[in-house]
Amino acid sequence: PQAHVTAGVDIDHCIQLARTAEAAKFDMLFCEDAAGVREANVNIASQTSRSIGFEPISLLAALAVQTSRIGLVSTASTSYNEPYGLARAFLSLDNLSSGRAGWNLVTSASHIEAANFGSTGLRPHVDRYERAREFAAVVTALWRGKLGVVSEPSHDGRSFSVRYPLDLPRSPQGAPVMVQAGASDEGRDLAARTADVVFTAAQTYEEAKAFYDDLKGRLATYGREPDDIKIMPGVAPVVAATEAEA
Repeated sequence: PQAHVTAGVDIDHCIQLARTAEAAKFDMLFCEDAAGVREANVNIASQTSRSIGFEPISLLAALAVQTSRIGLVSTASTSYNEPYGLARAFLSLDNLSSGRAGWNLVTSASHIEAANFGSTGLRPHVDRYERAREFAAVVTALWRGKLGVVSEPSHDGRSFSVRYPLDLPRSPQGAPVMVQAGASDEGRDLAARTADVVFTAAQTYEEAKAFYDDLKGRLATYGREPDDIKIMPGVAPVVAATEAEA
C-alpha cells in the first residue's frame, strides 16, 4: 500500500537513488526504456511505476550534475531513432558527465512501440538486426570522428546516409560505452561486433558458462580480444533485516 507508484517521474526520488548507488560503489545506473506504455490497458499502466517515467537520456543528464563517478547508461532503440541524432544525444551526455555515458542498444520487439512510430507491425527479427548493425557502425564512426572534418559522404548505406561530423568534441573516455543484452544468435553476433558490456540473465551456471564461451568465441572474427567485452550476469538480491529472514 505504501508503494511509490509515481517514482518514475519523481526527480527527487531519482536523485536519491543515484546518490545512494554511487555511495555504495555501484559502477553504473542503468535505465531501461520502451517508447510506449508497457500494458495495453492504459488505466492499469498509469498505476505502475514500471510504465511511467522520464525519457532516460534527459533523466541521466539531470543526474549527471548530482553525481560525480557513477556510469550513466540509457537504453535507446535502433528501430525508432536515427544514428546522427542518437549519436549526438549520447555524446552530449558523455561530455556533460565528464565521460560517464553508455548506450544500451536494443532493436525493440514490442508491437506497442511499433504502433507509436507509424508501423502496423514489427520488422522481421533479421531485418531489425541488419538495421542495428549499420546503425551501430554509423554511431561509432560519428563518435570517433574529428570535429570539423568532413568526408563526402561519411556513410552511404542501405538504411542510412550521413555526411557531416558531429558538432561536439570527442568523448572524454574515447567513446560512450556500448552495452547490449541480446541473447539470440543475431544479438550475440552484434554484441561481438560492437559491445563493451553484455548483460545475460542465464538461470543456471551451465547456461551462463555456455553463453560466456559462445560470445567470447565470436570476438576473434571481428578482430577483438576476449577481454574487450565484460559479461555481467543477472542478480536477484533478497533483502531482509537479518540473514535468517532473507
